[in-house]
Amino acid sequence: MPSPKIDPELHKSKKPDWIKVRLPNNPVFFSTKDLVSDLRLHTVCESAQCPNRWECWSGGTATFMIAGERCTRACGFCAVDTAKPLPLEEDEPQRVAEGVKRLGLKHVVITAVARDDVADGGADHFARTIEAIRASDSAVAIEVLVPDFNGKDSSIRRVLDARPDIFNHNIETVERLTPLVRSRAKYRLSLAVLRRVKEMEPGMMTKSGIMLGLGETENEIFESMDDLREAGVQVLTLGQYLRPTPNHLPVVEFVNPETFQLYGEIARNKGFTFVASAPLVRSSYHAGEFNPVAR
Repeated sequence: MPSPKIDPELHKSKKPDWIKVRLPNNPVFFSTKDLVSDLRLHTVCESAQCPNRWECWSGGTATFMIAGERCTRACGFCAVDTAKPLPLEEDEPQRVAEGVKRLGLKHVVITAVARDDVADGGADHFARTIEAIRASDSAVAIEVLVPDFNGKDSSIRRVLDARPDIFNHNIETVERLTPLVRSRAKYRLSLAVLRRVKEMEPGMMTKSGIMLGLGETENEIFESMDDLREAGVQVLTLGQYLRPTPNHLPVVEFVNPETFQLYGEIARNKGFTFVASAPLVRSSYHAGEFNPVAR
C-alpha cells in the first residue's frame, strides 16, 4: 500500500495555534501525579503523551493503563514502548481500585497495552480490575478502552461479564490507512469486535475513535462513520493526530477546529448519541460528560 502524500514543509513549521496546550499550574495536578506514583500505576496520560494530561490531572482525573507499559504491537502513531512485556501484576487491579477511591472519581477509564503474549489478550486482567473497582465503589461508572483481543469471543465475553458501563475500542483511522497506522490490527476485525459486543450485550454502550491528519480523505472519514454506525457504535471521538517522536508517522495535515466542528455535526446527523470532535480530543477526553449512568 502506498504511503500518504506528505508535504515536507508541514513538518518544518510550528504547530498551529489551536494545538497549543496549557502547562500545569494547579496543585491538584501534582497531587494526582504523586498518587499515581505512590500506587505504582501507569496512566495512558503519560505513556501515550496525551496533550490533555495537564487539564485532566488538574481536575483530579486520569485514565489508568493496566497490564504494564510495554506493548506487543508497534503501531506507527503510538508513543507507548514496544518490547517484551513483563508478567502481569496480580495486585494491580486492587491498586487501580485504590487510586479510583483516593481520587474520588465518578467516571473512570481503564485501558491497556496490547498483550498478544497471553492467551486471552489481557481480558481477565481487565475484568479483575473492573471487579475490584466495583467492589470498592459500585456507583463508579467504568469505561474500558480495549485492544482487539484478536477477535476472541471468550475474551470479549470475559470483559462484558465484569459489567463495564462503556465498551470502547478505537478503529484509529480509515480502512485504507490501517495497515500503515496500526501494526497487526485489521480494520474489519475492529468493527467485528464492536459488532460482537452489541450481539452479546445489546444494551452495552459502545464507543470508538478516529485520528485525523494522517492522510485520510473526507469521504473515507464519512465511510468510517457509516461503518461504525452499522456496527451499532453510539459514541464517537474525533481528534488530531500528533506525532510523538520523529520515529513515528508524520502529520500529513493539521485539521482546523471549524472542520472538526463540521465533522461532529455530520456524525450527529448520522445517528451517534454523543460526539466529541476537536483537535485535542482523545478517547477519554471529558469522558464523564457522556457517562451513561448519569444519563
